[in-house]
Amino acid sequence: MKLPSHNYLDEQNIPYEARSFPPETEKGAANVAHVLGFSERQAVKTLIFQVDTGERVLVMLGGDQNAVSGNLKKAIGSRNIQMAAPEVVKDTTGYIIGSIPAFSWQPPNFRSFLEASLLNESILGTGGGQWGEEIMITPQNLVRASHAIVVNLTNRDKPVNPE
Repeated sequence: MKLPSHNYLDEQNIPYEARSFPPETEKGAANVAHVLGFSERQAVKTLIFQVDTGERVLVMLGGDQNAVSGNLKKAIGSRNIQMAAPEVVKDTTGYIIGSIPAFSWQPPNFRSFLEASLLNESILGTGGGQWGEEIMITPQNLVRASHAIVVNLTNRDKPVNPE
């Protein structure tokens, strides 16, 4: 099955592996990672946040990670941010929560942020755009495909923007 996210990667000449899992798998990054045999850290959560300016941004974290609020606000450049409601996510991305690809749907100048520690993983999994479809991709190719800004979102003892 070829999804828009696969076509995008093919057009950009970005290598990846398409993997499928049973659609009856319970939702959540940990469950996808378990079924496909990789660590929860490697299962990328794609979260949409709304900024008080009206901007919406994509934040990518490992399945076992949570963003430090202060780091997230600093990276985005606003103290007034919140997780987008499901209807806002669908309106922004064209996808429902649960299998939002990290790339292929963003308009020009849309900002995407990737947690810096994910660059230490050999491979990452991101939603293919349909529940049951996962894209395995190297961190470097994920940054390339999503035009991500790499920042520290999870360690409050390190600067947000790596040197």
